[in-house]
Amino acid sequence: MTKRQARIFLLAAALILVAFLPSVAQTKGRPGHTFSIVAIDKETGEMGAAVQSHWFSVGSSVIWAESGVGAICTQSFIEASYGPLGLDLMRAGKTAEEALAGLLRADKYEAVRQVAMLDGQGRVAAHSGRNCIPEAGHLTGDGFSCQANLMLKNTVWNAMAKAFEGTKGELVDRLMAALEAAQAEGGDIRGKQSAAIIVVKGKSSGAPWKDRIYDLRVEDNLAPLVELKRLIRLNKAYNFMNKGDGLLTEGKVEEGMKAYTQAMNMYPDDAEMIFWPAVTLASLGKVEESLLLFKKVFAIDPNWAILVPRLPPVGQLPKDKELIKKILAQAPKKQ
Repeated sequence: MTKRQARIFLLAAALILVAFLPSVAQTKGRPGHTFSIVAIDKETGEMGAAVQSHWFSVGSSVIWAESGVGAICTQSFIEASYGPLGLDLMRAGKTAEEALAGLLRADKYEAVRQVAMLDGQGRVAAHSGRNCIPEAGHLTGDGFSCQANLMLKNTVWNAMAKAFEGTKGELVDRLMAALEAAQAEGGDIRGKQSAAIIVVKGKSSGAPWKDRIYDLRVEDNLAPLVELKRLIRLNKAYNFMNKGDGLLTEGKVEEGMKAYTQAMNMYPDDAEMIFWPAVTLASLGKVEESLLLFKKVFAIDPNWAILVPRLPPVGQLPKDKELIKKILAQAPKKQ
């Protein structure tokens, strides 16, 4: 099958799914009153979506994203199928506007839907149904859309857009800034309970699980944005760890250790982020450098010393008894 034939097949399949949407959406849907944002980073191509609501596990149904395809927020009285069907349509070549228009035409409850779509080219489309609970509205800009309903004030989505455009840094940080601005503006009239964020790479690798840079949910929390921001920072550190692993696999030792160091600097008291770089150094023959790290790990939690002898048999440390002895000597002496 040629690429053109595959694209035609996907488009036909997506249109068939749209035709069946009325049978899926026989009810108005469950409440998903919230504020959210979809956006693209024009420089990196990364795409993402973020949301907060006074509703349990809002991220499980509101935000959707696929590398190389687009990102979607479906809220108000949620019809979750807008997520996968919208991605199907955009994957098949429809623009965000075309995909959204097609789904709305097939939905007899479009008046209570609030949906925003972003395609892989950075084009956006948004819909706020006339029967969304006030205050409700949306604002689209260059590569982004902010939307909200059941808000305390009708200035929330404007505040989100201003924060997104005025924030520098990674896409994840700009999305987070938009959520924080919405909350600072009064947010959901009912309060807050859950939040979520997803960011995917701009170009698909063909393996979706490898293309998610951030995929985080706070399901139930008195301060969901505070917790989400904490998780984002932790995720960044683990991204550095994963980057280090990849670079070392490619034989780029110096670059790999630099990535590890960035993670350790972010969380200097996290044993996990210190232990594995120590193992890597020891395996590369940089024993003295590794011992300093092992000593710090064992001071945080002596149980990590129990793990060390288990690593040589499975190829994670050299089968060198003297090396293992030196490493274990860094553990605190038992009283």
